Amino acid sequence: MSMQNKAQMVEAVMFFGERGGVCKQMLFAEFEALLDGVVNMPEFADQQVRIAYVVINPRLLIKAAVFFYLDFDEKGAPDSGWNIPLQHLSEKAGRGPDLGAGPIRLACRSQCPVSWHQMHLWDPSLAPGHNDLILIRDAVKRNSLGLLVEDDKAQAVAPERLQMASEDNWYAPEASREAADRQAEKLDQEHRLKTAQLIKQQRLRITSLSQQHEEELAKFKLASQEQAKSLQAQIQGLRLALSQQQELNASLKTELETQAASFQAAREALAEQLRAQEQHGRSESDILRRQFEGELQAKVAAAVADYKERVAIRDVELAYRAEQEGQLREELERLKGEREQQAGQSGEQVLERLAKLGVIFVVYHPAAGHLTIPLQDVARYQDNPMAYAAAKCFVSEAQYRQWLAHYQQPTCEALLPSGERCAIPIDRVDSPSRFAIGDSNCCARHKASHRLRTVS
Repeated sequence: MSMQNKAQMVEAVMFFGERGGVCKQMLFAEFEALLDGVVNMPEFADQQVRIAYVVINPRLLIKAAVFFYLDFDEKGAPDSGWNIPLQHLSEKAGRGPDLGAGPIRLACRSQCPVSWHQMHLWDPSLAPGHNDLILIRDAVKRNSLGLLVEDDKAQAVAPERLQMASEDNWYAPEASREAADRQAEKLDQEHRLKTAQLIKQQRLRITSLSQQHEEELAKFKLASQEQAKSLQAQIQGLRLALSQQQELNASLKTELETQAASFQAAREALAEQLRAQEQHGRSESDILRRQFEGELQAKVAAAVADYKERVAIRDVELAYRAEQEGQLREELERLKGEREQQAGQSGEQVLERLAKLGVIFVVYHPAAGHLTIPLQDVARYQDNPMAYAAAKCFVSEAQYRQWLAHYQQPTCEALLPSGERCAIPIDRVDSPSRFAIGDSNCCARHKASHRLRTVS
């Protein structure tokens, strides 16, 4: 084998499919060309793909691995703002399982040497039968990339170079016992090392499963809180409509009772006059009766005409008001459209020009880390940065704000009998999803009193 063809360490990238398993492999130089926009990958269009960066030795054994995410747009081009230092992470990574060449250097979500890149990494599955580390080990062994392999077979010793010891040195009990002791000690050392590596692998798997469970629990908690808020808003709206309808019914009932009392009073007054006139004679009584009926009919007709006129005036006023409201609404919609058009033409054009120049919008929020904000999410982030960061942490905005106050000043927030805060330093909770009011922000003494009040 010539010097230029001598096998050496190789960097490669492996893509995982949505159903698991390695679906594509390429050398790191090809991956850099993909990032530079030389080629696209339409099969990954509009997807977030799980990828593993691996360092392979000349015997096709893995020495280091970094598990990371990469987003592709609708045309299959990778995210232009992606900037994870894979080689640096692989060099600074902690120890992982042994894949044949000793413990590998492993960088993943639960074991990341650079904290602000943690959100862009993922944890490999270590479940039996679906172990991602075993999948990439077997893929490297198949050598689909055509890597040069070092021939590690031992060279046979020529017979003429063999030398025979003298007969007096054939038996050496003491030396054999020492060699056996050294061999036993070496085997015991290897057994201890393998046991420690197995324990570390199981701890890594437990950490990965715990983090996945916490993320799923945070998602379900956020969804339930949002649903409860929506139902509460609907109940409040129905209560308000019911209250308004009850007030309107009460007003109409009062007006009807007032009109009925007025008619009853008028009828009683006329009836009294009729009884007084009946005493002076039937003829005069008939005249008064006819006069009473005429006046009553006239009053009723006048009252009916008056109410009809009021109703007509009210209808005209309502129609005019509805017309004015429609005109005002149309004017308001037109002004909103013009304002949004002007704002969009100014702000969006500037952001698009900056994005085309390669500017990346990155912000930092505690727990969420450094967030790369896509161009289409900039407006939503400007409206409410806290809500955007809370969504990335899978918690509500209120819980994130309460956790942030605790994170910035981890002291007990319970109130003493004097009205002052306890302010005893406590352990900081690093994850918003594990933060609980009355427990995470209280010292041990106030936690106990809170639990007693809860039980009682």
